[in-house]
Amino acid sequence: MTADLHLPDPVTQPEFYEGVIAKRAIAWLIDVTVVAILVVPAVVLTAFVGLLFLPLLALCVGFLYRWMTIAGGSATWGMRLMAIELRDAYGRRLDSGLAFLHTAGYALSITTAIVQVASVGLMCVTDRRQGLSDLALGTVMINRRA
Repeated sequence: MTADLHLPDPVTQPEFYEGVIAKRAIAWLIDVTVVAILVVPAVVLTAFVGLLFLPLLALCVGFLYRWMTIAGGSATWGMRLMAIELRDAYGRRLDSGLAFLHTAGYALSITTAIVQVASVGLMCVTDRRQGLSDLALGTVMINRRA
């Protein structure tokens, strides 16, 4: 039995994937805003030295935010507001290890424009709307059940 049999089928259960791309985009905007808000106290706590390496600080804060929220509920706060969540190849919520790997893939993609473009392109053309990290890890973003 393959892992794909444990995930909702995009042909027979399209409701799990409807609108996921737009919801991911809005969730991303929400999460970027949350990370920006979290960076402010980090800069203050470093006596404003954090401003000297702000992009790296934001990347680290964003990594921790994303990893902890995905590990804690298979979705960031933005994803939760948009009623979407990540699932592994067997339909389970992501554990801490897989959340770390997914976050690492995301961090790589946002630091490399061509990888980010490829990932978004894959979301637009794959049946399950999977980005590059999703395809590599066997994860999928689905609409949360009501």
